[in-house]
Amino acid sequence: MSVEGTWNVVIATPIGKQRVELTFFTEDGELRGFARGDAEEVPLTDPVLDGNRLTWAQSITRPLRLHLKFDVLVDDDEMTGKSTAGRLPSSKVSGRRSVPDR
Repeated sequence: MSVEGTWNVVIATPIGKQRVELTFFTEDGELRGFARGDAEEVPLTDPVLDGNRLTWAQSITRPLRLHLKFDVLVDDDEMTGKSTAGRLPSSKVSGRRSVPDR
């Protein structure tokens, strides 16, 4: 299974839905990525794909300064799961991989 490519993700947070574009790629044999939102682009920390379970962390500064941890299940071109930020309640995460025009 591969998660490489661009994913359009919605995070249902207590302050409203946040839309993020995630990009995963392999570099030097390791999974890497970055997240791009309205306000900033940040690298993903320690992305790991174990079977169909994908985990990673990222730090953001907008709309709030937070360190987020993600835990999602990938099914082909869809992902569902949750993100957590410290003691805040977890947020539902859902996403779909963008399929390039052929």
